[in-house]
Amino acid sequence: MAHELYTRTNQKLFYAGLSLESWRAAQEGRAVNSLALIQAEREAALFHLYGALLGLCHEIAGYYRLPESNAARAEQLLDKALLDAAPSPELAELIELVQQPETWLAQLLKAYDELFQPPQAAKKVKVDPRTPLIEAISLDQEEPPLARETLEVWRQELKGLAKRFRESLSEW
Repeated sequence: MAHELYTRTNQKLFYAGLSLESWRAAQEGRAVNSLALIQAEREAALFHLYGALLGLCHEIAGYYRLPESNAARAEQLLDKALLDAAPSPELAELIELVQQPETWLAQLLKAYDELFQPPQAAKKVKVDPRTPLIEAISLDQEEPPLARETLEVWRQELKGLAKRFRESLSEW
């Protein structure tokens, strides 16, 4: 039983929940390093949510015996060419979610990819030296970091998908 594909998905969803709970505790605490703890738990939650998505993709690929069933990245399985070669309603739904940038799944993948980007300095507006009394402001505000509630919604969405997909993938 421990080697069933669904166990990894469940484990990653559980770990994401633990990270989100630790994040909540760090927000409520008054520790000197609370900002660092919050960032660490944000990244851990994203890491585990991505792992849960990959686990779910492995479940689907394993059920349909796809040759890419051991893919190391979810994006390898969330590929339109793979779907065309081996159609499945579960992969089709995931791919449709990924292709629409406003969906929770596309945002999750984007946030996960951003974990691996180097930090970038904020853009500064050039100020004309002849007008020292006028202050230039930038309308390009830095995006606020992801909220804990957002990641919890993503976790619940992924959990719901896993439950629904497992019902259709189970053999009677």
